[in-house]
Amino acid sequence: MNKYGLLLKKIQIHPLFWVVAGIAILTGYFWQLLFLFMIVFIHEIGHAAAAAHFEWKIKRIVILPFGGMCEVDEHGNREIVEDLIVICAGPVQHLIIAALIPVLVMLSLLPADVATQLSLYNFMILMFNLIPVWPLDGGKLVQLYLSTRHPYIKACRLSLMSSFAVLIALHAMLLLFYPLNINIWMILLYLDITLWTEWKQQRYVFIRFLLERHYGKNITFSQLHPIDAKGEEYLHEVLEKFKRGCKHLIYVGENNRNLGKLDENEILHAYFTEKRVSAKLKDLVYDD
Repeated sequence: MNKYGLLLKKIQIHPLFWVVAGIAILTGYFWQLLFLFMIVFIHEIGHAAAAAHFEWKIKRIVILPFGGMCEVDEHGNREIVEDLIVICAGPVQHLIIAALIPVLVMLSLLPADVATQLSLYNFMILMFNLIPVWPLDGGKLVQLYLSTRHPYIKACRLSLMSSFAVLIALHAMLLLFYPLNINIWMILLYLDITLWTEWKQQRYVFIRFLLERHYGKNITFSQLHPIDAKGEEYLHEVLEKFKRGCKHLIYVGENNRNLGKLDENEILHAYFTEKRVSAKLKDLVYDD
């Protein structure tokens, strides 16, 4: 079985999906749920297939009652264009579905009323995924863009803050216009919990980003980005200036004089291997 066929083994159906499926059967909405399932499934397979193409490590593909997620074991050190393709591979599936539906109708393989419903669901899921809230595709695109402009940890923090702002606006709109829509409230609650969890884990995410660089796994640098720093700065302060896709050379100065320069590998080695978490840059320069 090739790497794309192995994706089927990664698929997991969330237990909550079966609960919702049971309710859908009892209330006569089974076919609507099945349509949503098919669209979400194709969307997530799009992400997974693109990730598999670039040989990313895929942990699992989870199907939820109102969406899905493709979890990968990558931590911000792949090429930005790879990340962009993997993110966009999901939404692109909706364009393919939209183009395929009229063809199926013309071939009399799909009733017109079913096609209309499928088209509506397809459009709704596409628009939902493009909302700029983490972990939706729109939120990931925002974070990817910010990571081209800012250090990695700052880009993550800014994207999460913008996600919180958008989510607050969505809560306000729902409260004003559709206060009794339980389905949308459940979706927003899920986004609330996911976003808050990501906010609490942002330091852990940053450490994984650094560790991946330290061990040199799947690292591709597109440019050299020098960092000017002071000898009194702690190692963790300099690490927070690291950008994705950039190889860093740190120029250390103090009192208008140059103390020396350090390669990023020296700082990573001192921080993670030698456990010098409270060291300053000048300590490393003088050691040399």
